[in-house]
Amino acid sequence: MSNLNKDILLGTAIGDALGVPVEFEYRQVLEKNPVVGMREYGTHNQPKGTWSDDSSLALCLAESLCNGYNLNDIADKFIRWYYDGYCTPYGRVFDVGITTARAISNLQSGIKPNLAGMDRERDNGNGSLMRILPLVPYILNMEEEDRFRIIGEVSSLTHRHPRSILACIALCEFAIQYIDLQAVERAYQAMQQTILQLLKKEMFIEEDIPFERLIGLSYEEFKAIELKDIRSTGYVIDTLEASLWCVFNTTNYKDAVLKAVNLGDDTDTVGAITGGLAGIIYGYDTIPSEWLEVLVRKDGIIELADRLDVRLD
Repeated sequence: MSNLNKDILLGTAIGDALGVPVEFEYRQVLEKNPVVGMREYGTHNQPKGTWSDDSSLALCLAESLCNGYNLNDIADKFIRWYYDGYCTPYGRVFDVGITTARAISNLQSGIKPNLAGMDRERDNGNGSLMRILPLVPYILNMEEEDRFRIIGEVSSLTHRHPRSILACIALCEFAIQYIDLQAVERAYQAMQQTILQLLKKEMFIEEDIPFERLIGLSYEEFKAIELKDIRSTGYVIDTLEASLWCVFNTTNYKDAVLKAVNLGDDTDTVGAITGGLAGIIYGYDTIPSEWLEVLVRKDGIIELADRLDVRLD
């Protein structure tokens, strides 16, 4: 497990940074002018290698886990990020989702962390999914029940609708099963079984339709979904499906994240999650060196991953 934190944090930040300059771009535009490497400026007018809120909040979670699991501390770091620019590339926030912003405002006003997140059906953006993967090394060897509880609590800081929580569980379970089984197809099948079991629980009983494709299609069928039927919006299910589809249809880190970013729309988040998964599967040392060289605050991310490794060993 010695490099798993680097795989996740660097994998996430690189995928995020590739997507930042083309966020909200139409797929048709990117088909004509695809992203092939790090770009600068674009949508958010940021220098090359700049990552967004996806990586910032993942880094806040990782930073907090260096001192063990404490929901109040994670919440405090999210507040510091939003109001003080903590864990950002340049000391300021340039991108934040509406649901996340409202939830952090709730945290700031003293609402308890387990109640601060938004829980309406319309609040199922991808804002908790994008930052959940740094939990994986921490919960790796826990009992299922404890894993699910912690994932649910960390999601609920901003997104506490059952759909967002179940999506976070699905993503983490796929990652954990891959680490255990070292086979993408078997990890996907194991994740499907987990979701099927959880859909029987009262909390998730109404979520069967949103998760229909994820549990109803075999690995080969899901992999074979046509590009036009993959949506890369900010909706949590679209993002989860798009990220898995990109991983299934590529065989290395570089191709996975470029496929993700070139889907268009919510490019930084689909890029970040795909990057985190591809980091786990292929290892951070397979990330193109020319991308790593321009990654903003790269040394700080590596240092944090190393600290977390020491803590978790």
